[in-house]
Amino acid sequence: MQIDHYNIIKRPLITEKTTIQKEEAKQFSFEVDKHSNRMEIKNAIEHLFNTKVAAVRTIQVKGKRKRRGRIMGKRRDWKKAIVTLMPGHKIEFFEGI
Repeated sequence: MQIDHYNIIKRPLITEKTTIQKEEAKQFSFEVDKHSNRMEIKNAIEHLFNTKVAAVRTIQVKGKRKRRGRIMGKRRDWKKAIVTLMPGHKIEFFEGI
């Protein structure tokens, strides 16, 4: 079975906190597939961005409860991956942001 790396990595997360992490600790944050594990995420990052990954940490983010008038709703749950790169490596995608 062929693993599609583009289905594992959904989108990069660009916030003030992730920008500070990128500059200080060479850590990049991504929204990833809910069912992917750390090794799949590591392989996808290395394949897509042609870099070496030192560590991957994952977090299950629970969707917030929202209210619209009398109707209660909930945003979807998602998974976040924080990827630490090896010294001397970088992701060109984030340069210039």
